[in-house]
Amino acid sequence: MNFLAHLIGYAAAIREFVAPTYRPERYYMRGPGPACARRGNSLGVSAH
Repeated sequence: MNFLAHLIGYAAAIREFVAPTYRPERYYMRGPGPACARRGNSLGVSAH
C-alpha cells in the first residue's frame, strides 16, 4: 500500500510539472512592494 501511495505522489508531481494548475493566490499582490519602501513615502500621505 505504501508503494501505491508513493506511485500516486510521483504521478501527481509529474502531472503538476507537465500541466501546472493555476492558483491565483500565488500571484495576488498583497501590498506595496520594495520600490515603494525605498521611496520612503507612507501610504495615504501626500508629499507637500
